[in-house]
Amino acid sequence: MTLPRNIFAISFVSLLNDASSEIIYPFLPLFLALTLGASPAAIGIIEGTAESVSSFLKLFAGYWSDRRGRRKGLVVFGYALASFARPLLAFATTWQHVLAIRLSDRIGKGIRSAPRDAMIADAAPFEQRGLAFGFHRAMDHTGAVIGPLLGWAILWWVATNANAPTAADYTKVFLLASVPALAAVLVAAFAVREPRKTEAERTELPAPPKLSLRGFDTNFRRFLLILALFTLSNSSDAFLILRAQESGVRASHIPLLWAALHVCKVVSSLVGGGFSDRFERRRMIAFGWMFYALVYAGFAYATSTLTVSLLFIIYGVYFGLTEGTEKALVADLVPAEKRGTAYGLYNLAFSVTVLPASVLMGQMWKHYGAQTAFLVSAAVGTIAAVMLLTLVSSKNNAVEA
Repeated sequence: MTLPRNIFAISFVSLLNDASSEIIYPFLPLFLALTLGASPAAIGIIEGTAESVSSFLKLFAGYWSDRRGRRKGLVVFGYALASFARPLLAFATTWQHVLAIRLSDRIGKGIRSAPRDAMIADAAPFEQRGLAFGFHRAMDHTGAVIGPLLGWAILWWVATNANAPTAADYTKVFLLASVPALAAVLVAAFAVREPRKTEAERTELPAPPKLSLRGFDTNFRRFLLILALFTLSNSSDAFLILRAQESGVRASHIPLLWAALHVCKVVSSLVGGGFSDRFERRRMIAFGWMFYALVYAGFAYATSTLTVSLLFIIYGVYFGLTEGTEKALVADLVPAEKRGTAYGLYNLAFSVTVLPASVLMGQMWKHYGAQTAFLVSAAVGTIAAVMLLTLVSSKNNAVEA
């Protein structure tokens, strides 16, 4: 693999950071509910507020990186803020403390995400753009496989009874989770490089972009709207876990399914990213969305433990076909000087529809049953795929060398 050095560095940063985050994440709901006595409503407030703030910051951080013409500082600061916030969970004594810490963590993510994606697009040659984003997502998912396994290993190491952890046990886990996070900051600071502009680029720098969709053509705006429609069909993966439990999958086996899902994401991200450089990205995304719809339709009718488990794992193929390819398509559709803003808008379109998607899924499940909820989601995903193929052009608006 002959990707530029900067892409390897950025991807390794994501692996370390995600490993740190996923050490903590599986334990956080238990820590909140059992140790701090937080209600489900409080947990919902924490996650909903944190993700909402993060989604809006992605837009402004991407726009700011375009205006400054520099991105690395925002990326390093975003990772640093998250890495310093996470260990503070060890000292939380109320759910409000956790809310403040999670806000800091997600603010860090909001600051770094769009500038980081723009740096990947800036570093990757056009013919390797899909591979670059696919590799980055694969490394990110690798961290998501390593993190939970490290978390369980740490818990078994530090706890007297790992099946009934104490507040002191959680404290040790949260503190040790800061090690890969700090390593991520160091790699971002010293191994990731700000792309150097040529003399021509410095002398012919375009006017700073405006924070508006008006600066982008109809093609890109249509893509964002269709992406938002698809995301309305793509609710929280917690519903897949619930479906797995209903089918008879033991609670103790759920972490193994979760790890297997991320392994599938790793492999499919590498393959899917490379394919998107050879085939039209728009068709790759549409195929991925249709694959998603087929898997959701399968969840609607599957009843056996084996079938649901297989569907749970191959669901990762959808991510491999679409995550990196969508980001590569964004870079194809917009000029280089607007990529930070474009990735902010992309993340915003995705993020602001995630919460209503889960609310709608939950209400359909409650009133009409799981089968109807999964079938409606599959139908909306299929409609979005057809709209993408018919309403969005695959033309490249960016000037490539």
